[in-house]
Parts: sequence; C-alpha cells; structure tokens
Amino acid sequence: VVSTQSSILLLLCVDSIFVARRRKMCEYFRKYIKKEHQPQNPIRFRCSFQNTIYDTLKRRGWKEVDSELDWDIFWADKEWIHDVMDYIHLQPHQRVNHFRNHYELTRKDLLIKNLKRTKRALEKEGRVEEASKFNFFPTTFNLPAEYSLFVEEFKRNHGSVWIMKPVGRAQGKGIFLFSKLSQISDWKNDGRWKTENTTEPREERQQAEPYIVQRYVNNPLLIGGKKFDLRIYALVTSYSPLTIYLYRTGFARFTTTRFSMKADDIVNTYVHLTNVAVQKTADNYNERTGGKWDLRNLKLYLLSKFSPPMVNELFADIQELIIRSLMSVQKVMINDKHCFELYGYDVLMDSNLKPWLLEVNASPSLTANTPSDYEMKIAMLDDVLTILDLEHYMTGTEEQVGGFDLIYRNGHIRPAGNSLYNTFLGCYNNRAPVLKKLAKQAAARLAAQPSGLPEAPQPGNPGKPVKSDSFSSSSAGSRRATASNREPSNSGDDRSSSAV
Repeated sequence: VVSTQSSILLLLCVDSIFVARRRKMCEYFRKYIKKEHQPQNPIRFRCSFQNTIYDTLKRRGWKEVDSELDWDIFWADKEWIHDVMDYIHLQPHQRVNHFRNHYELTRKDLLIKNLKRTKRALEKEGRVEEASKFNFFPTTFNLPAEYSLFVEEFKRNHGSVWIMKPVGRAQGKGIFLFSKLSQISDWKNDGRWKTENTTEPREERQQAEPYIVQRYVNNPLLIGGKKFDLRIYALVTSYSPLTIYLYRTGFARFTTTRFSMKADDIVNTYVHLTNVAVQKTADNYNERTGGKWDLRNLKLYLLSKFSPPMVNELFADIQELIIRSLMSVQKVMINDKHCFELYGYDVLMDSNLKPWLLEVNASPSLTANTPSDYEMKIAMLDDVLTILDLEHYMTGTEEQVGGFDLIYRNGHIRPAGNSLYNTFLGCYNNRAPVLKKLAKQAAARLAAQPSGLPEAPQPGNPGKPVKSDSFSSSSAGSRRATASNREPSNSGDDRSSSAV
C-alpha cells in the first residue's frame, strides 16, 4: 500500500511539473511582448476535437467560436474538408489544417501509386541513382485491381509472408498477415468481390473493399525481443514552394508480445501490429508508459548498440524518406494558401538499420495516454501554431521554431557544416531557449516599429457559399537551397551545437 501511494504521489508531482513547464513554454511571447504590442483582436478558433489540440488552442488565450465560417483558424476533421471546403470562400487570413486532396499522400494505395510514379519517372530520365533512393517501401500491390500481378509475385517467392491493409481504415483495423493464398480466400470470395468483367448491371455491382498487400518486413529491429515502429511528425505549410518542418521529438510504439515468425504466431496481432489501439487491449499492456518510448531515448539506446555514423545515417535516411514522399505528391497536391497539414509518419526499422515507410496519417492521434505523451503533444502543437504565426510575430526566415526544424523550402535546409549530425531528428529538443530568444527578438522588433503593433488579421465577413477560387496548382519545379541563397536563421541559436 505504501509503495502504491508513493507511486501515485510521484506521478502527481511529475504531472504538476509537466503542467508548469507547458504553461511556461507556451507563454513566452505573451511574457516578453508588451500588451500594447499584442494583436488587439483575439484570435478566433474552431475545433472539431476535444483532445490536446483543443487544450493547446485554449492555452494560447485564443477565443473559441462555433460559427460555421467566422474564425481565424479551424482544426477540422477530414470529412469537413471533403464535404465543405470546395463550396466556400475563405478570407485571406483564415487557416485550415488539411489540404484539399491530402489523401494523395495519406491513403495507402495512393501513396504507393505516387511513390511508384515518381520512381518510374526518375528511371525514365536516366536518374537511376536518385530513383534507387525511393526503395523505402515494401513490394506492394493494390487489390482487387492488381490481384493477378500479386499472385504471380507470390508464386515467385514461395513461403514469404504478406500483410493485407485496408486503404481506408486506421488504428490497425482490418489488417492481417498470411503466408498462403488460401488464407485470403474468405476475403476474395466475399460477396463484395466483383470485377469489371461481371455481367451484372453497373448500378448493381458491389466492389470489394480496396486493400493493399505488401511483402511483410520479417526482420524488424527488436528491442527486448519486441517489435516497434516510430511515429514522427512533419508539418507542411505549403506545397508551392514545398516547405517542410520536422519535429525533433517523436516516439517508438512497442508491441506487448515478443516477436515471432512461427506459423502459429502469424495471426497474433499483439506480435506484429504496434498500433496503440490494438496493443492496449492486451492483458500485459503497460498503462504507465503507454507502450511508448521517447525518440531521443531510443536514439541514445541505438548509439550504445551501433556506431554513431550508422545511427546518424539511419536518422538522416528517415528524414530523406519524409522529404521524398512529400516531393512525390507535390505535383498533384492542390496548393492552397489557407491550408497546412501536420502529418504523422509511421516508420519501421529493420535489423540492417534500413527504414521502411509504413504509412502517412493525415489525422495523427492527438489523444494522450500518459503525462509525458500529453506534454510532448501539447508542446508540438503549440509550436505548430507559432509557425503559422496568426499573431504576425515572426519574420518567416526562422530555421528553427520551438522543436521544429525547417528541413526543406524549395530545396534542402541542412545543419551547419560543423555539425556532427545530418539531421536534428531525435536530438535534444531545445525548444524552450529557442522560443525565449524568438520572443525577445519579436518584442524588440515590435517596440522599434512606429505603430508598435503587428499587422493582426482583421475579422472578415463570414464566407460566402460559392465555389472557392483561392487555390493554385502546385509548382512542379524545385531547386536545391545552398548557403548562398538561404536566409540566415533568426532564432539566435547555434543549432549545430545541439547535443544528441
């Protein structure tokens, strides 16, 4: 009993520290910028969720509204984007958290289609070496459309294990592994399985639920005998020019059961699926840790097992994987100045330290299941809102904002030449001193301005229900950023000195 009470007291103390740290971090700009220099009109927000994003919006002192269109920022669900976005006109200052056709990246089958198309285009241009850098996704087929091609590949690799994933579901729902064609016969023979060759009238046909089938990565890197993958956050503020921020902190998601490729364990989701929604139903699920491990702690562990150059190359490859996946959809994504998107990347590492892209989430879970998870997501979302800069405090040239590093803006943004690492992913998250310095710099700029006030967005009339013409096609070209054409960082922080 005493031990239990001590544990509870410890958790409460830790949680109170987390709350204090969160409050301090998200109030730097309000602390250093004089009240008379702050926007006179409060930022108005609308939110479809009651989780960490709602808490973050409230903590910034913004005003919640329930108006359909009279807001400055709307953190919307995907359904609103699909059903409403094309039929309204937004004011220039309004921001929404999804691009119109985000599914080109976040639907499993379309992601693979765009990656394959980009790879083929590079090979056709003779850029074979660059095309080979797109080998970060497993052999994949779309079902039912490519079922015959899949069967041919399956027969060429007798005994291999494959994984079936429905393209339109999340949280591990509908996923299963198999090693024999007979094991998917129930799915194939389902009444929904129909082809274009059927004699039934088109209006009476039912289609099979679309799936992708991938060769299963059967040699994942294990820790403690258990499989894990990584959740990494990338923020895209524009596709023209392509602008990508990568958050330093993420986490590893572990299974509750030791990994095994035995035939009897193929169907055991607790062995193979790392989704929290799946693992939390296990009898031995750890509610204290949530089955997660901080990305920096994971990186330190890997440095104790492998050489620093190997670990550095691994994390650099993960960053490049994210950039290339976004470049593959740049030409097809509808760029809209009102839109931004926070993507949740799921990446698996195999025993050879090769990263594999599993999927990209348009609505990564923002619900926290532990105090540390809550702290991380609150801080990350607060930095997203700081980058969006609805208060007009920033200059737009910052290469680090909080825990986010600018890694691509019409070209790669790389660490300084004296840096020991090629990426800050998984490094120490020095967001507090960075935000403090940015706030002081903003306060000095505002105090020096004649008006003393930032150009705050003015409330506009509610949007009119007409077809929006505010978006433009994404630019097809991209250039490589160099030291000569990059703006210097205004964060005042020597990022090259950041420790792991």
